[in-house]
Amino acid sequence: MKLLITGGTGLIGTELIGRLRDRYEITVLSREPEEASKRFGKGVQALRSLDDVSDLSDFYGVINLQGEGIADKRWTARQKTRLQESRWEITRKLSERMRACEQPPKVFISGSAIGYYGAQGDEVMTEDKTVDLPDDFAHKLCAEWERLALEAQSVTRVCVVRTGVVLASDDSALQKMLPPYLLGLGGPLGNGKQYFSWIHLQDIARVFEFLLEHDDCQGVYNGTAPDPLPQELFSAKIAKVLRKSHFMRVPAWVLKLLLGEMSQMLLTGQRVEPARLQQAGFEFEFSSAEAALRDCLLPSSSSEQNS
Repeated sequence: MKLLITGGTGLIGTELIGRLRDRYEITVLSREPEEASKRFGKGVQALRSLDDVSDLSDFYGVINLQGEGIADKRWTARQKTRLQESRWEITRKLSERMRACEQPPKVFISGSAIGYYGAQGDEVMTEDKTVDLPDDFAHKLCAEWERLALEAQSVTRVCVVRTGVVLASDDSALQKMLPPYLLGLGGPLGNGKQYFSWIHLQDIARVFEFLLEHDDCQGVYNGTAPDPLPQELFSAKIAKVLRKSHFMRVPAWVLKLLLGEMSQMLLTGQRVEPARLQQAGFEFEFSSAEAALRDCLLPSSSSEQNS
C-alpha cells in the first residue's frame, strides 16, 4: 500500500517513516527532495510539492505533518503568517483534492497541537472537554488547521493529532532546555505551576501508526503521554536525571523579554491527557516523564544502571 507523507523530514516524520517503510510504499513531500532522498534511501520517493503528485487516488493514506517550526523564531507578524500559511495551505489543498477524488485515500491523518486548548490552568483537558476557547494566536492557528483537515470527513476517515512537547535525544525542544542544567543553573520557568504536557518521540510516531492502522479511529486525539506534570516538577526531573542542581528560576519577565508573545506557551501550559487514545487501546512505551527523560538524556548503559 502507498502512503503520502508531508513534512516527512521533520522530527516526527523521520521517526514515523523509519517505522513504516518496510510495510508501505512511501512518497514524502519535502522542500529539499534531494536531501530527503539521501536521508531515506531507496524505497522512499521524495517530491518537492503536492503539485508533483498526479492523483491522490493512488494512495491508501495521507499523513500531514508539514509546518514551519512553532518555536524556531520569535513570533513577529511575518513569522505568524509563515506559521499559518505553512500549515493551512497544504491542509486545504489536501482536503480539496481528496474531495475531488473519484476514489479518495482511505484515511487522512493531520497534525495539530495542544496549543489549541490555550491557558486552562490545572484543569484536565481531554478531547471531549468543553472549554472557553481562547482568543490567542496558538489557538487560532490550530483551530483553522484542524477545521481544514476535518473538511475531508465527507469522503474519508480523518484523524487529527494534537501533539504535546516531543521529547527526543536530538533536535527536539528538550535540547533547547538543557544548557542551564548542564551549567548547574537549572530551574522552573515562571512560577513553575503551569502544566507541561509531553510525549516521547517513539510514542508520538506510534500514535500516528496506530491511527493509520485502526479503521475504527477517527476525529481528534491528544498526542500526549498520560503523565502531564507541573513545569517545576518536570524541571526537577531533568535535573535529577542529569544529576545537576535545581535551584534557579527563570522569571516570567525574562521569558517575555526574550521570546515575546511565544513565551505564553511556556508560562501558561495545558494539562492534557490522551483519553481517546487510551480508550482505543493504545499503550505507551514511555508513560512516565522520568523514564522518557532517561531514555533521551542518558546512554543506554547509564539508563539501565539508573533505572
